[in-house]
Formats: sequence, structure tokens, C-alpha cells
Amino acid sequence: MTLGLRRAPRWEAIIEGKELADVVLATALDKKALDPAVLAVADVVGYADYFVIVSARNARQVRAIADEVRQVIKHKHGRLPVGVEGLETCRWVLVDYGDVVLHVFQEGTRGFYDLEGLWADAPRLPVPQDDAPGAHPPLFTLP
Repeated sequence: MTLGLRRAPRWEAIIEGKELADVVLATALDKKALDPAVLAVADVVGYADYFVIVSARNARQVRAIADEVRQVIKHKHGRLPVGVEGLETCRWVLVDYGDVVLHVFQEGTRGFYDLEGLWADAPRLPVPQDDAPGAHPPLFTLP
């Protein structure tokens, strides 16, 4: 007979920085995110180390990517986002983990805001260009 008690979740590890950016990117790509970019912004801004920027075909996919990243990071690594913005319209959803910020854009919206141009001084890290998510662990390397 059980008393209805549940075991505490077993986390793989609480991760930060590059490792967190790598998991965020891999998870987004598993949900068919498009045009991935990772910017190392630590020397340019004071509030994050990495921006992970991806596109999606429509609002439904934007939400699916953001939700999946939040679930994977929560359940496998025990971290919750500091904040989440944009779920009302799903044109641009921002998931902020402090050291890593995920930006998920609908295709047309990404070009309008041009984060890569705005943060052009930040090094852009190489990411996989093929359609095989997770095939290149880790997905990017520091220069």
C-alpha cells in the first residue's frame, strides 16, 4: 500500500553557461527550430553569457519550442527560467535563464528585430547546419 508520496525528481545535473546553451539549442533543434544562432554576449552585455536565437514557421511552433525547452531544463536539470515573455502572441518568445537567453521568433519577426545585427560585436558560435539535431554533441564550441 502506498501513501501517495512521490519521490523527488532526480536531476541529471544543474547546468550553467555553455552547457545550458548547448542543451537549449539541442532541444530547440529537436522541435524543428530553424536558422539557429548562438551569440556569446558576455563581453557585450552585463546580464547574460549566451543568446540562443532560432526561428519557427508559425506561432504554434514558437510555443512548442519554448515549452519543450522549459520542460527539458526543468525536468532534466532542475532549473526554472527567470522569466518568460511573449507567450500571448508567440511572435517572439524570450525564455530567460539568466546566463542563457533563448529567443524564438516567427520567421518574419526575426528579421524585423535583427538581434544578430544589434549584437554584431558579439562572437557568433558555429552551430550545425544540417537537419540532424543532436548529431554533433556538443553543438557548438567556444573559440
